Amino acid sequence: MQFSFHTPPAILSGPVTDPERVRRLAACLGPRILAVSDPGLTALGLGDPLFDALGTDAEVTLFDAVEADPSRATLDAAIEAGRSVGATGVLGFGGGSSLDVAKLAALVLGSNEDLDAAWGVGQAQGPRLPLALVPTTAGTGSEVTPVSIITVGGEEKRGVSSPVILPDLALLDATLTLGLPPAITAATGIDAMVHAIEAYASASPNNNPVSKGLARQALRLLGGHLHRAVRTGDDLPAREAMLAGSMLAGMAFANAPVAAVHALAYPIGGMFHVPHGLSNAMVLAPVLRFNAVTAPGLYAEIARDAFPDLDAGDGAQAVASAFIDRLAALPSDLGLPERLRDLDIPRDALPRMAKAAMLQERLLVNNPRPVTERDALAIYEQAW
Repeated sequence: MQFSFHTPPAILSGPVTDPERVRRLAACLGPRILAVSDPGLTALGLGDPLFDALGTDAEVTLFDAVEADPSRATLDAAIEAGRSVGATGVLGFGGGSSLDVAKLAALVLGSNEDLDAAWGVGQAQGPRLPLALVPTTAGTGSEVTPVSIITVGGEEKRGVSSPVILPDLALLDATLTLGLPPAITAATGIDAMVHAIEAYASASPNNNPVSKGLARQALRLLGGHLHRAVRTGDDLPAREAMLAGSMLAGMAFANAPVAAVHALAYPIGGMFHVPHGLSNAMVLAPVLRFNAVTAPGLYAEIARDAFPDLDAGDGAQAVASAFIDRLAALPSDLGLPERLRDLDIPRDALPRMAKAAMLQERLLVNNPRPVTERDALAIYEQAW
């Protein structure tokens, strides 16, 4: 068996403002730090304690214009902000969008790399600036992945996937997630489950025992604590479990890449500005039903990791079907929209979405069952 496994060299869990963590961050990032975040977090002041603590040893420049599904223009603005102060390191603080912008800002600031040559798998060359990432949601796992997704041309999402953009430090502080509203907690939690499920079933030749083990442990943590985190937002143990589960799922799919759920989710986000986690939730069950025709055993193996009480009798097909039914019920159970029509996506947009999904070749090659444009349209019809 041949495979490779890449992950950040250091992951620190606990209060992000702990003096030792602040010292390590300052030593890693140097005297001029570009902090990348979003305006909502700035309004809440969530990052202020960390930025203030770092400010005793370094000059911190805050770029907080990151939006959901960040655009190339936003990335370029972040890079320019770093250049203007001669940044020596980049700190990403926020959800997956902020962390993705931070990764590519560090890459370009460190090497002046041409992004148009870096899109795709293994194309980025580096070097990058020192990079540290602090997630404030339990969903993307971006703090431990070598992937960054940017919206280009208004609707198309493109990705850079390369170990070069893995951070030097990933810092997990579950207290930063306590204020997340229930809907965001639910959508990001389902997103993390998708990462674990797709990593486990990935047809990538690099799918490996390490990723599979991480994916299963992630599902145990996520499936066991998602409802608690949504319904009792200040439940710190539940939040800690969700953040750890999101990280483990991120480590899994960083090495055994995701597939058709993500490929079909991207047009939903790119065309209709639906948050990424919710986009994944809309197509999760239809894609898995499509895949289970030929690969039910993969889903049967992980069904009771996510849902220990699942009672479906014997047989891989029966267990896989029950697993997918439980996943299909999650949006409704957690107070999220259930169908594409609930997001005001018109039915006549589905063919255009199917065509756009076919552009995500780097993801579709990892699906356990080949997906044609006709298949994609049928899946969208199920989700609508």
